[in-house]
Amino acid sequence: MLSRRTLTASVAALALAPLLTACGGDSDAATTTTRTKKVGNINIGPDQNRVRGKKVDEIAALLPAAVRERGTLRLGGSADASPPLGFFATDDKTRIGSEIDIATLVADTLGLKIQQELVSWENLFVGLDSGKFDAVFSNVTVTEERKEKYDFATYRLDNIAFEAKKGSSWQVKGPKDVAGKTVAVSSGTNQEKILVDWSKQAEKAGLKPVTIKYFQKDTDYYLALQSGRIDGYLGPSPAVAYHVASAGQSRIAGTISGGGDLVQGKIAATTKKGSGLVDAYAAALNHVIEDGSYAKVLKRWGLSGEAVPKSEINPKGLPKP
Repeated sequence: MLSRRTLTASVAALALAPLLTACGGDSDAATTTTRTKKVGNINIGPDQNRVRGKKVDEIAALLPAAVRERGTLRLGGSADASPPLGFFATDDKTRIGSEIDIATLVADTLGLKIQQELVSWENLFVGLDSGKFDAVFSNVTVTEERKEKYDFATYRLDNIAFEAKKGSSWQVKGPKDVAGKTVAVSSGTNQEKILVDWSKQAEKAGLKPVTIKYFQKDTDYYLALQSGRIDGYLGPSPAVAYHVASAGQSRIAGTISGGGDLVQGKIAATTKKGSGLVDAYAAALNHVIEDGSYAKVLKRWGLSGEAVPKSEINPKGLPKP
């Protein structure tokens, strides 16, 4: 199975891109340095002024008694640097990003304080299995295979995006739009699989295949994009949106589901199956969606396009391989 770990690794590679590309030219985006507290309009300083929620007693009552009495939400987070999802602020100590902001809203609604531990991707699931973590808010995609062991409450769409040079007119909606194009993608990712499938579909329709390029470093993708050696890059939508905002030299040419043509991929709060927590998470998420605080969080991280109208428990996931 093409796991979320490969996508997370891809996003992590993008974290350094703004450091090297957000300079010169006609860009008005801020260059990311240890002194800079903004990337474009995104606050990356330690003083986040997070959007906060208030406890809702009837939703908190859905928690298992042991969790209510403990008063903490033991949260697992990926240690990878994945802007704008999860990364360290300019002080190199404060963990910031959209995932911790959404988890904070959920914890506030449930009357809990967050106790977060950052671990490797595989140890997120080890922590859930052992009962060490109550939840993971860390860009986990719902899959049919994962649903056998975990419960999910969705809070964001799982999309991938095509990034093109600023000023280009290329728009991508389907296979015919990538025919004959040169597109970079990370090897071993779900987006690579989709791009390969689209190339085959284009050929079957009598069009030219996609020329797929692979690079060792994230900076190489963007140097190639700016020099015109590639037409675009296909990567996780949050990472692409962050790079567009930070560098100011590119644009999003199209966004599609991370599940391709099969299913709309969805990101979800993840908990051990049968833990009794998923109903509380979904209720809290639906509350913050309804009161508007959820939309404020997504907007501040440039992720409004990935909003869900409601949290779903264990919806249809990406199919088994």
